[in-house]
Amino acid sequence: MRRTEPKKAKGSSKLGLFLKISLILATSALICATAYSVYLTKKAEQAVNSAYEVIENREISEKREVKAEPVQDNISILFVGIDDSETRGQGAEGSRSDALMLATLNNKTKTIKLLSIPRDSYVYIPYVGYKDKINHAHAYGGTLASIETIEELLDIPVDYYVRMNFNAFIEVIDALGGIEAEVPYAMLEKDEFDRNTIRLQPGLQTLNGQQALALARTRKQDNDIERGKRQQEILTAIIKKAASASALTKYDDVLEAIGDNMKTDMTFKEMKSFIGYLSGGVPRIDSLTLQGHDDMSTGVYYYKLNEESLAETQHILQSHLGLIPDSTNVSEAPINELSEHTQSDVLSSTEF
Repeated sequence: MRRTEPKKAKGSSKLGLFLKISLILATSALICATAYSVYLTKKAEQAVNSAYEVIENREISEKREVKAEPVQDNISILFVGIDDSETRGQGAEGSRSDALMLATLNNKTKTIKLLSIPRDSYVYIPYVGYKDKINHAHAYGGTLASIETIEELLDIPVDYYVRMNFNAFIEVIDALGGIEAEVPYAMLEKDEFDRNTIRLQPGLQTLNGQQALALARTRKQDNDIERGKRQQEILTAIIKKAASASALTKYDDVLEAIGDNMKTDMTFKEMKSFIGYLSGGVPRIDSLTLQGHDDMSTGVYYYKLNEESLAETQHILQSHLGLIPDSTNVSEAPINELSEHTQSDVLSSTEF
């Protein structure tokens, strides 16, 4: 007598097929994600290697006994924005800095202090041995002169630098799909080729790279302090956008933008250490501003820093870096106040 095999239920067969297909798709997705992650890591390493540029005869800051390591130490990074356009006939090292921002990163609290330094600040420049506008330091002696000037001014070590030109700024923002920023007033501004082509209306909006650059550079209707605040807000917006899930598929283009338009003395391994600051989401970023007043006593416009404000800023940054004991008595409020002595009409007529 022949035995007959029991028939499998049709529903059970379909469920098994569905599970197999799902497993195959999930495995394929995992493989693709892993491959993309490896690809991005390699691409990032290539971009950083291309941008890597050490400063000759400067292994560490003279204000450090040993080199600070991002993975375990509190560190500082100087961001230098330059205009090396052929239109102005300036090279990367011979140009004045258009923006200077100093960031201190506390490894324990995973917080960031971000100081914008007015470009017309009248400070001592060690490279030449006399006082001048701080943005002239870069024209005198390149990145090294800017670093030495910042260290002299703030009495803290500058552990790393990042120098970016206008192209990097524009292309990174475009690669991220734009950033959200508040435009304070209607403006007609120059693009990166010095043409009056950028028109913006007031309000919160998404800006492309060219528009964000125009917003970051304008100071015709207010002053250098407000300009610095806008630059801080734009940098914060870039960090937030880069840390968002929507930016994951755009990293390839971001890395392309960085490679040719940025220089830094950070290695790829050191840069990877900063991932820890994003482990809990976007880190807290506290913006600082140096108080001062406008000065035309010599016939040339300078921004004279308030000594009390400068000393307080030094204390905050030194404390954040762990160079001195932390103090809860230091208030940051006065530093973030706007100087009452600004003259936008003077600023607009004295670009340099």
